[in-house]
Amino acid sequence: MHTATLQVLTAQGLVRCTTTRVAERAGMSVGSLYQYYPNRDALLAAVLEKHLVHVAETVEQACDRHQGTTVAEMASGFVTAFLAVKLMDPTASKALYAISGERGGAELVARIGQRMVTAVAAMLATASDARFEDPSLTAAISISAVVGPVRALLEGNATQAYEAGLEQQVIRLLRAYLQTFQSLSIDRQGASS
Repeated sequence: MHTATLQVLTAQGLVRCTTTRVAERAGMSVGSLYQYYPNRDALLAAVLEKHLVHVAETVEQACDRHQGTTVAEMASGFVTAFLAVKLMDPTASKALYAISGERGGAELVARIGQRMVTAVAAMLATASDARFEDPSLTAAISISAVVGPVRALLEGNATQAYEAGLEQQVIRLLRAYLQTFQSLSIDRQGASS
């Protein structure tokens, strides 16, 4: 049902994504669909939630894998994982951005966003070559720095060159930001000597 919803949403747009069309695409009756979801908005919210949970789980796994590494490795691991999951199906991601501001989407995005902040902050706290006074703040800014360029791409505001260079450029951006915290680590080590 979720796959059928995404297929109808991406092929026909939000206005034409009706429960009737979704049921048709899924090979079921509208009545059967209503046994699971009371209306189209509930169905769209469930599809958005499934997508965002998958993104969060991917980020959490990448953060777990990169605990205790350098900030350069953390930046690369996080960006690569995030871009892979968001751009796995760019058409679906773009369609889901269109509904994320509605139907309880903002609350869901905030909740899942906090989950990602927690994962990135936990990873940053283990950096082998830097110290963060406020890992949660650094994580939130890092995520925003990565989400912005991805959203620009998905909204169609990017050239082919932008798309081709996106991963490398965003890794550089995040790596440079996180490496500014290496001086805090050095400053603290010098002060404790």
